[in-house]
Amino acid sequence: MPAARPLRVVIPELHVDAPLTKLRLQDDGRLAAPPEDDDNLAGWWADGPVPGTRGTAIVAGHVDIPDGPAVFYGLGALKPGTTVDITRSDHRTARFTVDSVDVYASDDFPDRKVYGDTGRPELRLITCGGGYDEERGRYKGNVVVTAHLSS
Repeated sequence: MPAARPLRVVIPELHVDAPLTKLRLQDDGRLAAPPEDDDNLAGWWADGPVPGTRGTAIVAGHVDIPDGPAVFYGLGALKPGTTVDITRSDHRTARFTVDSVDVYASDDFPDRKVYGDTGRPELRLITCGGGYDEERGRYKGNVVVTAHLSS
């Protein structure tokens, strides 16, 4: 697929149909999260591969926000074989099929495995998970959905 700006992420199984905003890396090298003022907003790493092109495209969203559940609240419940659609500015849809759902501890996050180029178009959906650490004021890990382009 040629490159085109991703506009929405659609996960019928979770009743997700959310707009995508551009995300950048923070000064510490970590991907910035989408703003918390919209519970139905996800973001894509704008400096990485575009969903549908060769490489690992990253889409991130909150599991919850101060007001309650957010766009990727049910992400950990996805099963292999589930479809995820990315609608794009060229009026095409990049359809991905879920291969796996994993939870990684924040302190032992496998950057290369999650973000590395596999030589084919892939998608990672990322949100917080692994339980909430009250002392640190953040989640203990991340839920990562790995999917490949299927049509």
